[in-house]
Amino acid sequence: MNSLYIFYVVLGVVALWAILIYNGLVGGKNQTNEAWADIDVQLKRRYDLIPNLVETVKGYATHEREAFENVSRARVQALGAQSVQEKAAAENMMTSALKSVFAIAEAYPELRAVEGFTKLQDELADTENKIQAARRFYNGNVRDFNIQIEKFPSNVIAGPLGFTKREFFELNDEAAKEPVAVKF
Repeated sequence: MNSLYIFYVVLGVVALWAILIYNGLVGGKNQTNEAWADIDVQLKRRYDLIPNLVETVKGYATHEREAFENVSRARVQALGAQSVQEKAAAENMMTSALKSVFAIAEAYPELRAVEGFTKLQDELADTENKIQAARRFYNGNVRDFNIQIEKFPSNVIAGPLGFTKREFFELNDEAAKEPVAVKF
């Protein structure tokens, strides 16, 4: 009779242990998803600002068509990106394209005096800062989640239940790691 109680206690402890680990993994996965959603919100805000910025600069620099086409192409690619790797590549392209637009804008002092343009600059600078903060938050959550998946004893539960490591959201292009210059 005592051995039966001991068996049930051990079984209960093992079940409780498995439940706690599973719940921790689910929490980590959900925190990582939430952090990715924060990045998506900021990227969408950036994508929404870009057409206004391009139109404002276009009015002053009509002969710089290629740069504007590059920004439009980068925006479309970024909007269509699905995976973390695709988003990172699209963001690298977007950052380079934006730098070329701001380089064009530097050649037009009268553009810098336009209130709408300076407001767009400020909003874009704010958005860039928020994207960096969201990326750091996401990567921190990914790091914690990946550690949780790899550590014993949670790796015993994570693998069979389909929890997989997440990718970091990193910029690969050295030029894209520098912030977009928005000051004139």
